[in-house]
This record gives sequence, C-alpha cells and structure tokens, in this order.
Amino acid sequence: MTFAHVRLGVLALAGLAVGAVTAVAILPQARERLLPGRSIQTWGEARVGGPFSLIDHTGRRVTAADFKGRIMLVLFGASSSPDLTPSALQVLAAALDRLGPRADRFVPILITVDPERDTPQRLKAYVQGFHPRLVGLTGTPAEIAAVTRAYHVGGQGEEPRAPTGTLLDQPPLVYVMDADGRYLVHLNPAAGADAIAASLAKLG
Repeated sequence: MTFAHVRLGVLALAGLAVGAVTAVAILPQARERLLPGRSIQTWGEARVGGPFSLIDHTGRRVTAADFKGRIMLVLFGASSSPDLTPSALQVLAAALDRLGPRADRFVPILITVDPERDTPQRLKAYVQGFHPRLVGLTGTPAEIAAVTRAYHVGGQGEEPRAPTGTLLDQPPLVYVMDADGRYLVHLNPAAGADAIAASLAKLG
C-alpha cells in the first residue's frame, strides 16, 4: 500500500468523523438515536444556515437573498489551506461538470474562514482556478464568525481560527441549501465526484 493510499484513507475517515459530529450537533434525529440517555425534546428541521451579508470575489456585497431560487452548495475553507480546501473544491467542480446542464440549478460557494488573508482580490484569483461559477465570499472577522456559527462549522459557538487553527485542519463538508435557503443535507467530498454528482442529481 502506497503513502498516497494511506493518506486518502485517513482523509476519508476524517471526513466521515466530521460528518458524524456535524450530524449529531445539528440534526435532532441523529442526537436522539446516538444519545438515547438524554431526555431532549426537539421540533422542526435542522437549524443550519440563515441570512448573511458578505463580500464576493468581485468586491460586491451580497446576501443570502441574492442566491434565492438556486441550490447553494456552501463550503468553508481558505486559499491558504494547502490540501483540504483545494481537494474538496476539485471534487465539487468535477461533480458539477458531470451534471452538465443540470448544474445550472446549483451555485457553488466558498466562504473563507481566513478573512484577513482572503481579500476579494485574492479570492477572485483562487476561485477561478477551480470552476467558472464558483463564488468566493469573505467579510469582516465578525461577519465570518457569525456565518460559521450559523452553519455550525467547527462546533456551535466557536470562532473561526486561521491559518493554523482547527477549521483548516478538518476536511470541509458541502452544505446543501435549497432554493429558499433552507438546509437539506451535507455532503462529504471524500466520497468522490461521482457520488457527489449522483446526490446532487437527485436534488436538481
């Protein structure tokens, strides 16, 4: 077994672990199944996402309402991430290419967790290297902290830490938000482009 195979296996296992932790943190049904000893009452759908106001890679301020009518594929990362963010973006870009015209229903979005480095100018050069329709979003540290909390990135209530903090050391997940901005599911890029494309095809 080569080092590359071992490394891929570790990334896949780490991605599965992050997905499981995220599910327990935000999905009532998962919490109840995995933590049956706690008497917790929960109602309604998962509370993930919500309104935001950030700056896109062209320098324009945008809100969640600007993407209404399309399915958002939200991924958190940073251009300074040497491996995990680019790997996830490559998988997502390949999955969208596999969908052909059906990909028009989706808008892939990278929200940086490193706003001090990831200016709109830097994000513009970065996102264009992955997919022509990929949108890069940045903002003030407070704005980024608010959106990471809303998406439960790194654990509810935690602040984004970059460039060496834990958020950049975790395999990113793709948060799928419906045409009205409501959370549908999260996808693990470690599953590969074919699996991601198949999951998205069922939605689009």
